Amino acid sequence: MLRTHTCGELNESNIGKEAVLCGWVHRRRDHGKLIFIDLRDRYGMTQVTFYLKGSEKLLQADQLRSEFVVSVKGKIAKRPKGTENPKMPTGFIEIQVEDFQIINPSEVPPFEIGEEQDVSEEIKLAYRYLDLRNPLVLDKFILRHKICKFMRDVLDSEKFLEVETPVLTKSTPEGARDYLVPSRVSPGYFYALPQSPQLFKQILMVSGFDKYFQIAKCFRDEDLRADRQPEFTQLDIEMSFVEEDDIFTLVEKLLKKIFKELLDQDLSVPFERITYKEAIEKYKSDKPDLRKTEKNKFVWVVDFPLFTYNDEEKRWDSEHHPFTAPKEDDLKLIDSDDLSKVRARSYDLVLNGVEIGSGSIRIHNKDVQSKIFKIIGLGEDEIKKRFGFLLKAFQYGAPPHGGIALGLDRLIAIVTGSQSIRDVIAFPKTQRAVCPLTDAPSEVRGNQLKDLGIDVKKKEGGNV
Repeated sequence: MLRTHTCGELNESNIGKEAVLCGWVHRRRDHGKLIFIDLRDRYGMTQVTFYLKGSEKLLQADQLRSEFVVSVKGKIAKRPKGTENPKMPTGFIEIQVEDFQIINPSEVPPFEIGEEQDVSEEIKLAYRYLDLRNPLVLDKFILRHKICKFMRDVLDSEKFLEVETPVLTKSTPEGARDYLVPSRVSPGYFYALPQSPQLFKQILMVSGFDKYFQIAKCFRDEDLRADRQPEFTQLDIEMSFVEEDDIFTLVEKLLKKIFKELLDQDLSVPFERITYKEAIEKYKSDKPDLRKTEKNKFVWVVDFPLFTYNDEEKRWDSEHHPFTAPKEDDLKLIDSDDLSKVRARSYDLVLNGVEIGSGSIRIHNKDVQSKIFKIIGLGEDEIKKRFGFLLKAFQYGAPPHGGIALGLDRLIAIVTGSQSIRDVIAFPKTQRAVCPLTDAPSEVRGNQLKDLGIDVKKKEGGNV
């Protein structure tokens, strides 16, 4: 093994033993014939001491600089009295180096690792591999990992099945623009990257899976803000033979456990519920922030309108998506002239004025689903072309079902006090949907476009 221990595990119980550590030079301090190095890895930091007298090899420690990757071998010793650091788990010991190796040198970093500096986001993302070495940044991803694992464990205990759904799928726009992927073997035809696994999870309910979840990557080609990314992650859940209360209870149980076990916070459940109408009248928003009036950082907003009128195109659109069921009492209003009174069996979960989850009880009846498609302006041919597979599945015994998607990036950004979801995504895009690290999106070779039957035309000024 290259190392016997990590930089975060040694303590006074190891004194007198020999250890080999590997990591990055975090900080160097020279004291004449003594050089102190703080050696860092993802597990922590350990002080290693080079006593230079009488050792040609150790004299080479003078070459060490910030972010060099090194291996050190030596005895674990108690730090001299007065030099201890009780703030560190390893703060009462040091490695007295007997041998070391420079595994890889480093150029001078464009910013200091672990320091809060006024560095532009563009620079940090261009050197994301350096930014991620910062323990403050790393801690957010450790928490993200723990939350995802906890979600899996809780849902597994509730008899949910984790199922992966396709990333290359059919274009069925859900409000935002799709990212399209051309097919080489079917020229002129395109896949779409999923805006959500919506239709597949409904198909899984028709398949009898009963309880499904997935920590799913989703893609939306939309204008970006601090809480938006072209690709994002959500906890996707769907259940059969349920009503709204079943889904609320599950989500509240899940979040209560996460906040207690991982964040040491007690959430009061059930969360408050207010109607869309009440939210607009009282808070002037369907994403009310209750921090000034309530102790509890959560609220369910229910009874959204099923439709919203599109003034530009003079037609009705779905408020959420066209697979949302109308409330039973309002089903008769579907055939009326005023569709604004039809309420949806949809719900949003809002935390601190930010929507972190959205879901609904779905339509499971072919005739009702066809009628909704027609109301939002889809003709028979388009319905069959875009959603024929769903309607066909409904003819083979579709159970009542519903679900929710929780925005994982948004939730973790809030609980870590981050300013943007970009802070909790390992390799995010900027607000221009650009990756400064890889310089994506970028041009591709001409032969790749030729294989796809695509011709890129240049406009005046050289722009595509």
